[in-house]
Amino acid sequence: MTTVALMWEARAAAGRGGELLEWARAQVLAREPARREVLRAPQDRVLVITWWETAGGVTADLPELPEPAADLVVRAVHRWRFESVETGGG
Repeated sequence: MTTVALMWEARAAAGRGGELLEWARAQVLAREPARREVLRAPQDRVLVITWWETAGGVTADLPELPEPAADLVVRAVHRWRFESVETGGG
């Protein structure tokens, strides 16, 4: 098994950062990841990271957050997939 992290990042339309954050938090995936974290950043950006245990690596068929309504964001969502190569404490 491999740990894969899916990252989803969007920037809210002006003044709608809180709404985008709540939208992201409310999204239900087709199945539960091993871990899910929701973060926010300046400029009304929202980042969601989900961690999955899978035999398929970064190409595995995993559920991802959808695109929010076009009027809620200023650009298309950015998405990245990473495969874990090392973990450590700290």
